[in-house]
Amino acid sequence: MKQISDKLFVRPQLTADDIRQARVQGFAAIINNRPDGEEPGQPTAAENRSVAEGEQLAYAHIPVTAAQVSEGQVRAFQKALSEAGGPVLAHCKTGTRSATLYAIGEVLDGRMEKDEVIPLGQSVGLDLSGAVKWLDAHGR
Repeated sequence: MKQISDKLFVRPQLTADDIRQARVQGFAAIINNRPDGEEPGQPTAAENRSVAEGEQLAYAHIPVTAAQVSEGQVRAFQKALSEAGGPVLAHCKTGTRSATLYAIGEVLDGRMEKDEVIPLGQSVGLDLSGAVKWLDAHGR
């Protein structure tokens, strides 16, 4: 698990046990950025939603493929993060897509400069160059 901000933590794919443990650790919400069926054996969003809701955790499924991030997905991620009543655990296959959505939103809203994105990723061991490429491609 990697801490991206005061409120956001990212990690690879969650299992039902991971979700139960997230509740014990004080998380208020789960954001799943993985499309269903991306990898054999991966829990579906519906399965994980059921476990999260059983643990009284908010749950958002915002499936993202690295090559097709949209501003709508970034805004949905920001909304889920801002509406959570406490710390949020976001996941994808490695945590990179979740951190990418966060970084793009922070730059779009002026809370972070584009040249701060790569160092943020480096500080937690994630390659956020895709966020910078997205920002460049979208004139930001």
